[in-house]
Amino acid sequence: MRKYSWSSFKDTIFANPAVVDQDPHVGEGDENQERGNWTNKREYLLSSIGYAVGLGNIWRFPYLAYKNGGGAFLIPYFVMLVVAGIPLFFLESALGQFCSQGPINVWRAAPIMQGAGVSMVMVTLIVSIYYNVIIAYSIYYMFASFQSPLPWASCSNCSVTPAVYCNISGVLVSNLTQENITSRPTILTAPIQSPSEEYWDGVALQRSSSLDETGCVDWHLALCLLLSTVICAAALIKGIKSSGKVVYFTATFPYVVILILLIRGVTLEGARDGIEFYIGSQSNLTKLGDAQVWKDAATQTFYSLSIGWGGVMTLASYNNFHNNVFKDAFVVTLTNAGTSVLAGLAIFSILGHMACIYKMQIEKVVKEGFGLAFIAYPEALSKLPISPLWSVLFFLMLLTVGLDSQFTGIEVINTCMTDAFPKFFSPKSKRAILSIMSSVLVYLLGLPCVTQAGIYWVTLIDQFVASWVLLVLVLLEIMGIIYIYGGNRFIRDVEMMLGQKSVCFWLWWRACWFVISPCLIAVILVWSLLTFTPPSYGSVQYPMWAQALGWCMIVFVLLWIPLFVVLNMLKAKGTVWTRLKSLCLPSEDWHPYLEIHRGEEYSKVACQQRHSDNSDVSQTDLTVMSTRL
Repeated sequence: MRKYSWSSFKDTIFANPAVVDQDPHVGEGDENQERGNWTNKREYLLSSIGYAVGLGNIWRFPYLAYKNGGGAFLIPYFVMLVVAGIPLFFLESALGQFCSQGPINVWRAAPIMQGAGVSMVMVTLIVSIYYNVIIAYSIYYMFASFQSPLPWASCSNCSVTPAVYCNISGVLVSNLTQENITSRPTILTAPIQSPSEEYWDGVALQRSSSLDETGCVDWHLALCLLLSTVICAAALIKGIKSSGKVVYFTATFPYVVILILLIRGVTLEGARDGIEFYIGSQSNLTKLGDAQVWKDAATQTFYSLSIGWGGVMTLASYNNFHNNVFKDAFVVTLTNAGTSVLAGLAIFSILGHMACIYKMQIEKVVKEGFGLAFIAYPEALSKLPISPLWSVLFFLMLLTVGLDSQFTGIEVINTCMTDAFPKFFSPKSKRAILSIMSSVLVYLLGLPCVTQAGIYWVTLIDQFVASWVLLVLVLLEIMGIIYIYGGNRFIRDVEMMLGQKSVCFWLWWRACWFVISPCLIAVILVWSLLTFTPPSYGSVQYPMWAQALGWCMIVFVLLWIPLFVVLNMLKAKGTVWTRLKSLCLPSEDWHPYLEIHRGEEYSKVACQQRHSDNSDVSQTDLTVMSTRL
C-alpha cells in the first residue's frame, strides 16, 4: 500500500470517487457470487437512507426541537451528529463492508463480544414486532382517509362515549337515559377528548382501560398488520435484489409528500406562527445551558441513525469491497438530519394553522409520538380543503417511511441466518422461504399488539427495549472494535478498502472513536439510568407485573453477552487467563470474504500463522494488547 499525503487522500475520496468505488476485479454480475451484492450504488444509498429516516424523524425530532428551544436545538443536534453520529455510522458501515458479514459474524474480529451481535439481532427482532404494528396503524388510517368528511373530523363519526352524570344520591348514571331521571343530574368535570383523539382511542384502537384488560383482537388492525407483513415478505423475497428495487419508491416518495405538505402548509393562515415556534424567532438560546437539551440531542442522533441495531452493518455487508464507505456515511447521515428538519417545517406549518383556527396557543396542539402522528396532525389535516387528499398522502408517507425501516429489520434476521447456515439458505428458493418465515414470525408475535390493550404493549416495548439498552450495545461495540480488536488495526482494514493511507485523515476519527464517542455514550447511559421513570401511556400507569416484564425483556436482550462469553470460554483450551486472551484475538475466520481482497495481512499464510499464535497464546506477551491501540 502506498502512503499519500492528506491532499492526495482527500482528492481520492471526494474528487475522484470512481477510484475507490470501482473494483478492477469486478466484471459483470456480483463481485461476491456466493453472498450477492447490491445491483448498484443507488440501491444501497436509498436503502440506507430509508433505514435511517424512520418514524422518529417525523414525530419525535420536531417535538424535541420545539421543546428544547426551537432553532437553538439544532446547535447541539448537529454537534452530536459530528462527534458521535457520523463517526459511529462510519464505523459500523466500514465493519460490515470489510468482512461482508452480518452483526453476529462481524465479531469474529473479537469473539469475546459475539454476544453483543446476538443482542443486536434480538433488539431488532423485538422492535420489528411493534414497528410492524405502527405500519398497520398507518395503513388503517390511510384506508380510513378515503372518506369525506374524514371520520375523525367530528364526533358524529367517532365512537360514542357517554357523558357521565351524577344524580342527587351521588350514583353515577349515563346521559343516554337522561330524560328518564327524575331529578336533574349534575355534570361531573372530566377531561374532554377531541374528535381525533376519540377516534384514535375508541375506533382505531378500541383501547381498553389498562394492560390488565387485554380484550379481543381488533380484526381491522389484524388485517392491516397482515397486509404490512405481506408487503415486507414480497419486498424481501429475493433479499436485497428485490428490496433494492422497492426502495426506489419507498425511499423517495416521502420526500415528495413532505415537500407537498410543506408548500401547502406555508400558504395557510397561522403557518408562520407554527414555524416561529419550531425553529424561528421563538427559539430560546438560553436552553443551550440546559444539560437535558444536549442529552436529548445525543439520544435523538443515536436512535435516528439506527446505530447499534445491526442494520447499518447488514446493509453495508452487501457492498463491493472497495466501495467508498466514507463518502456514503456522510451522504446518509446528513440526509437523515436534513429530513428531520424538513419534516418539522411541514408539520409545524399546518399545526400553526390549526392553532389559528381554534384560537389556541401552539403548545396546546403540539403532541409527541403517537399523539402527533395519529391525533394532532390528522385533526389539523381535517380542517384543510380537500382534506381526504392530504390525509391519504400523509399516511401513505408514514407507511413508506415505516416500510423502509422494517425491510432492513427483517433483512438483519435473514442475513444472520444466511451467514450462520450459508449452504442451506444460499439458494434463491431457500432465501424466499426464509423471508416468509421471518415475516410470519413477526406477524404472529405482533398479534398481542393489535388487541384492545395493544397500544400498551407497543409503548412498553418502545420504552424498555428501544431505549438505553441500545446505548449499552453501542458502547460495547466501540470497546470491542477500538479497545479489544484494536483501533489501529481497524484503521488499516479501512485503508485496505479505500486504497489510500493518510495519518492526518484519521486524527479526527481517532479522537471520536477512542475518546469522545465512548465518553459521551457512557455519560448519557448513566444519566438515562439515574433519571429512569416507570413507563406509562398518557395518564394510564402500568401495573407492577408489566414493569417487571419490561425488565425481563431487557435481561433477555443483554443476557446473550455474558452467555456467549461463557460458551466461548468453554470451547477454548488452556487456563482461564489463556482462554480469555484467546477470545480477545481475531478468529481464524476473520478476514475479507473474498480471497482476492485479503492482501498480505489476511492471506492464507498469515491466517495460518495467526491461528498458530492463538493456539499458543499463553506465551503471548501482554504488550500485544496495547499495540493494537
